[in-house]
Amino acid sequence: MKRRDMLKLSLAATAASLATASHAQQACPTDGTPAQFTPKKPADAKPLENEFGKYLNCPYCGMNRSEHHRARMLVQYSDDLVDGVCSIHCLGLSLGVNIDREPKAVWGPDYGSTAEPRPLVPVEQLTYLIGADLKHAMTKRSKHSFASKEVAEQFRQKHGGEFGNFDEALKQSYLDMAADVAQIRKNREERRRKMMEQKRG
Repeated sequence: MKRRDMLKLSLAATAASLATASHAQQACPTDGTPAQFTPKKPADAKPLENEFGKYLNCPYCGMNRSEHHRARMLVQYSDDLVDGVCSIHCLGLSLGVNIDREPKAVWGPDYGSTAEPRPLVPVEQLTYLIGADLKHAMTKRSKHSFASKEVAEQFRQKHGGEFGNFDEALKQSYLDMAADVAQIRKNREERRRKMMEQKRG
């Protein structure tokens, strides 16, 4: 083997070794345990203050919560760690992976409000309209929440659907999870394919 080729192999091996070491340094003691899913932001006793400044993107799908303010949610766990998610779909993911962390408060949007962004309301005060012909982030079957039962009824008469509380809406989110995840994967793969085609010109 020529000296030049040996030098190239040596440099490549060194680079690979450094990359492996760097990756190992990034590992956490909680990796491989349920604690690896712990929200990484600091504890927050007042998550509604400067909400989008602190929780702009959903940690589970990456979607911009400000753009999806009509579906976004916040969950505050008993240790004041907070997950700001884009939808009840991703809230279900947060609650599932944080199985040893008790939710202290959960907020959902008042879809019937005209305010921009939609105000967040404790979920126990919300009426959910499940299965209406309204678009909803991350799920085919919509599960929009309303602070006013009367406004929710107006939407139901126009768009269909059935009323439920938060627990019922969350249950339906879990029941829809498999089909929704399959569709999301398909949609994202299609977007990646189109982006690659555009890059190739």
